[in-house]
Amino acid sequence: MTKLFRYLKKREWAMAAVSLVFIVAQIWLDLRLPEYMSEITILVQTEGSVMSDILSAGGKMLVCALASMLLAIATGFFSAIIAASISRTLQDKLYHKVLSFSSEEVGRFSTASLITRTTNDVSQIQMVFAMGLQLIIKAPITAVMAIMKIQNKGNWQWTALTAGAVVILLCVVLFLVLFALPRFKKMQRLTDNLNRITRENLTGLRVVRAYNAEKYQESKFTDANNELTRNNLSANRALAIMSPLMSLVMNGISLGIYWIGAYLIDAAGMQDKLTIFSNMVVFSSYSMQVIMSFMMLAVIFVMLPRAQVAAGRILEVLNTEPTQKNGSVTTSDEQKKGEIVFDHVSFRYPGGEENVLSDISFTAHAGETVAFIGATGSGKTTLVNLIPRLYDATEGKVLVDGVDVKDYDMHALRNKLGYVSQKATLFAGNIKGNITLGDNGKTDPDQAAIQKALDIAQASEFIDNLPDGTSSDVTQGGTNFSGGQKQRLSIARAVARDPEIYIFDDSFSALDYKTDRALRTRLKKEASGTTTLIVAQRIGTIMDADRIVVLDDGKAVGIGTHAQLLNSCPVYRQIAESQLSKEELAR
Repeated sequence: MTKLFRYLKKREWAMAAVSLVFIVAQIWLDLRLPEYMSEITILVQTEGSVMSDILSAGGKMLVCALASMLLAIATGFFSAIIAASISRTLQDKLYHKVLSFSSEEVGRFSTASLITRTTNDVSQIQMVFAMGLQLIIKAPITAVMAIMKIQNKGNWQWTALTAGAVVILLCVVLFLVLFALPRFKKMQRLTDNLNRITRENLTGLRVVRAYNAEKYQESKFTDANNELTRNNLSANRALAIMSPLMSLVMNGISLGIYWIGAYLIDAAGMQDKLTIFSNMVVFSSYSMQVIMSFMMLAVIFVMLPRAQVAAGRILEVLNTEPTQKNGSVTTSDEQKKGEIVFDHVSFRYPGGEENVLSDISFTAHAGETVAFIGATGSGKTTLVNLIPRLYDATEGKVLVDGVDVKDYDMHALRNKLGYVSQKATLFAGNIKGNITLGDNGKTDPDQAAIQKALDIAQASEFIDNLPDGTSSDVTQGGTNFSGGQKQRLSIARAVARDPEIYIFDDSFSALDYKTDRALRTRLKKEASGTTTLIVAQRIGTIMDADRIVVLDDGKAVGIGTHAQLLNSCPVYRQIAESQLSKEELAR
């Protein structure tokens, strides 16, 4: 928990220092009140005392109370600012840290857990800084100062009674720490699980409804929710003991002090009765301060376990170093602009035992169209994902423009690419914002460039029919567009970047043959000097490619043109025969 203090800025440290001064001043004022109360008690019961002296002591009490209130308000205000600031800083650092993660780190933590750490865990930290910061400082100082005051005001009976109450409270606090801490640790993990199931259900809502799987999903959610509820109940039942036990101790010590005081006053002489009575009033107030201090400590120990777990989870993310190191190369060989070389590349997923890709070698020269085809699971998507460094090759090298992709500055590398993923992804906003998404190292596309990109992607035909054109709204995930429309908008986004290299990861599968053909013809005309990599399932999409790489079980079993592969590669011919007629094969 203390490691999070390094994320406080100078402004927050200054506020914390001022708050510390205010808290000490507030404690001093609070401890002066019993003395003025004792003074008033003596004046009221002493013959010949004047009203002005009583009013003077009462006025001092009123000033102390008002000043203490103002200091408490100021301390709470500063604590709230410090808590909000640390929350903002942590969320900002977590967000940027997660953006730097590769797919390996995201998979290790899981998306659901990263969301929980950025929201729920940070909220726990904010609560501790807002409430606990005052209590952590105030409780021990109050206890020490009150005990120092109490030494001269009581006798051994009162002191023993107060010491016994403190021992009981310490036992309660120890029980809470030992019993509640493991449950609070488990609570965060169970929250992760509940978040994961909820996210899965919302993401796959169409599939759930199509398969009438609502009861199955409800059962999963209910089981996870019940487990979290049982854990929370177990922890909160332990905490529920605290409040009534604290009240019992407080009321019991007040009753005990006055009960002992009654015997002492009864046994004392006339001259000592007033002194004992005055000391009893002061001792009672100071003992309440001591008990309240330990109550505040108990509250802290209730809050700290969960916050400690949350802090550990946050620091686990912040201290994780991405496995992919950013290179420093920002420029490349102009003579090899657009060239891609796979040099004996092999790849296995983190934690995997077998290679997904094995000894892949080929070259895509500038301006060429290279296609990849193979059975499902043969490694086509994995192969093209090595170029933008969504993963890094386990063995061998991937070179872009003559430079190993691992040596590139990632922004410089990705500025060269126009990437269209297998699953079309749109973001909430409008069409124009989705087309101009991101930074490509150049000036943002103007309206003419956007329109041209939409024309090439064959998206103008439905965009022009929208009332607001490119200003039309896009819902989260682009759910207000069909699959083919989303795919064309994703392709338009890549075209608008005007890249050196296009990567189309099975991006034409959602398009009909006519649109597919028109899009590729227009793209070939407008981007004739651009290297194009196409992952496809349909032979018709890649027949015209300059080179086709056939993958089978992670190995390149054939490289050549369509005509060459029909004669030399049995795997390719088998795929072709399953999709094309004999006449088409003959042509």
